[in-house]
Amino acid sequence: MLINEVISVTKLYQYILALVFAIKEINRNPELLLNITLSFHILNYFIERITYKATLSLLSTQQKFVPNFACDLQKRFIAAIGGSFTFSYYAFQLTYGIFYPVHGNKNIFPFLYQMAPIEIHQYTGFIQLLQHFGWNWIGILAVDDEHGDMFLQKIEPLLFHNICYAFTLRTPQKVYVDEYIQLITVELRYAHIFTDDKVKVCLVYGVPPSMQNPRISIVLASFTRWPPLGKVWIVTSHWNYESLPLQRLWDMQSFHGALSFTVHSKEPPGFLEFLHTVRPSWAKEDNFIQNFWEQAFDCPLHISSANEEKKLPCSGNEKLESLPNTLFEMNMSGHSYNIYNAVYLVVHSLHALLKSRSIYRHLMGREKLMFHNLKPWQIILPNNSFSRVKVGTLAPQAPPGKELSLNDNQILWHKSFNQVLPVSRCNDHCVLGTSRKKKEGDKFCCYDCAPCPKRQISDKITPIVRANNWSLTCILLLSLLLCFLCSFLFMGRPEKMTCLLRQMTFGIIFSVALLSVLAKTITVILAFMATKPGSRLRKWVGKGLANSIVLLGSFIQVGICTFWLSTSPPFPHTDLHSLKGEIIMECNEGSVNMFYCVLGYMGFLASVSFNIAFQARKLPSSFNEAKFITFSMLVFCSVWLSFVPTYLSTKGKYMVAVEIFSILSSSVGLLVCIFSPKCYIILVRPEMNMKEHLRRKQT
Repeated sequence: MLINEVISVTKLYQYILALVFAIKEINRNPELLLNITLSFHILNYFIERITYKATLSLLSTQQKFVPNFACDLQKRFIAAIGGSFTFSYYAFQLTYGIFYPVHGNKNIFPFLYQMAPIEIHQYTGFIQLLQHFGWNWIGILAVDDEHGDMFLQKIEPLLFHNICYAFTLRTPQKVYVDEYIQLITVELRYAHIFTDDKVKVCLVYGVPPSMQNPRISIVLASFTRWPPLGKVWIVTSHWNYESLPLQRLWDMQSFHGALSFTVHSKEPPGFLEFLHTVRPSWAKEDNFIQNFWEQAFDCPLHISSANEEKKLPCSGNEKLESLPNTLFEMNMSGHSYNIYNAVYLVVHSLHALLKSRSIYRHLMGREKLMFHNLKPWQIILPNNSFSRVKVGTLAPQAPPGKELSLNDNQILWHKSFNQVLPVSRCNDHCVLGTSRKKKEGDKFCCYDCAPCPKRQISDKITPIVRANNWSLTCILLLSLLLCFLCSFLFMGRPEKMTCLLRQMTFGIIFSVALLSVLAKTITVILAFMATKPGSRLRKWVGKGLANSIVLLGSFIQVGICTFWLSTSPPFPHTDLHSLKGEIIMECNEGSVNMFYCVLGYMGFLASVSFNIAFQARKLPSSFNEAKFITFSMLVFCSVWLSFVPTYLSTKGKYMVAVEIFSILSSSVGLLVCIFSPKCYIILVRPEMNMKEHLRRKQT
């Protein structure tokens, strides 16, 4: 092995085999490219000097490195398939590697098509995964190149969703033999990070062959603490679970239970049988297979004086399926599947071009070659045998906040967690009687729990309050408080101002209370309807609609009262005839019809709320507020239906007493029916005051 030779990653040899398999399939297919045989030239783009030389060779005559001269017959170059491109060819380019925003610029890359999904969707999946399990104290490992720089620029702003990172490590992508000792020295300085018992989750971003470096740190960390701490590794789709040949005996149990995002893959028919035919005798056509075979099976193909006493030679009949998955996988990976599809994309484009014989029309329509049905990432779980278990999906086309779906029961955590959900937080939650106090110089996820000052308690927004529209609840409570207070306007000697205010104040405040209840009811209905796949009602669920209902409905009642005041306002009146021997001082309503219009509008709001809440009372939920709203509206309607005949049949001070009683009893009905269940759960059944319980549906 040369001193400047990059250490080989045998697992990536599947990329080559996927390309070869696709080419052989196509050349055997008589329906594609009739009388045309495809050939290919594979170059190692992990080594820059080979990549640059290969690029220049495309401009030269075959077998002669003279750029810009083509003096004899040359094979026709039609497409380039690679992991990533930093420059453009005047030919079709297909990349299965990391998505660069610049690749979308048709002025720079007019012929490039990206096979991999857009990276930003994967970053959104990271954040939702961390939030799903409540992990807010994590470590970040990123490859030390432009890919890692781009990842950190994108992911760090997203981490402000109440998530902090304890450390950020940069690891080299490629390691040469003469740099290996230096790498171990560097990794030894960072090994203590992996023994931090608070950081249970590490977010890893890298491209092959960057996995080897974290493995060195983990091995070194095991010398400082035994048994080593378990970690949850969340890795990107471009990161492979690979081992270098010299790491074949290293323990992979540290990555047991890792969560990985991967691109969609499907096993093409015949690919497994093709892998069984791979032999080192291909060396004349494949310059990579000899090096792969010797490193994968740890044996020389040719005996020399240097190794004849050290290792037995390879027989050439070794089986790829006998290799551990960290060295070679028999199942087609997502990146290999992208390479396979890239070959077919080029061939079908060329086939259509030859069939139409219209180059101009084909080039003008090249945008139609774009595929939009790429599958989303899947979350996988490597276990002891390094098999992959699907535990969820990430669907970018899903509604916002619903892209990630998980089956928690399928996840098998690292054995050190004893199958208990790992907790990765800088601090535990502060207990009752204490409050958060920021630590100077630390991130907001780290804090001290200081005792509350004397005569103060720790405040906490409980889940049951947050689950029932906190802002509407505050409006309803405030309006009910004012309803109780407005009853004082009906007491005492009637004055001009009190006569003007009492019915108007009562009507407007009660309308706000009823509109708050109506808005709550409509929100409950829309929230359940919006959970259906593809529902367009999601955009209507929120504070905007609820606040609009309260404001617009209140304006209607204000309009009725304003019209009443401007046409026939209430006024103080002395009644000399209703009762013999008594003079009654009362407020004359001015216009009885307008008074009943105010009551009628409130009755309309109550009946609408009752009907909607009655329909929603059986919606599946552990705490469905609609059934309590139904009872409150039933009490309200009963009180005011009884008020009308009673009010008409009484005179004098008893009329005022009836109205005060109706105001107080209906207010109490709303308060008790809607808020007593919440108080019961908060004070008596706190175990029900949990997000998990509120989200659990009835069966």
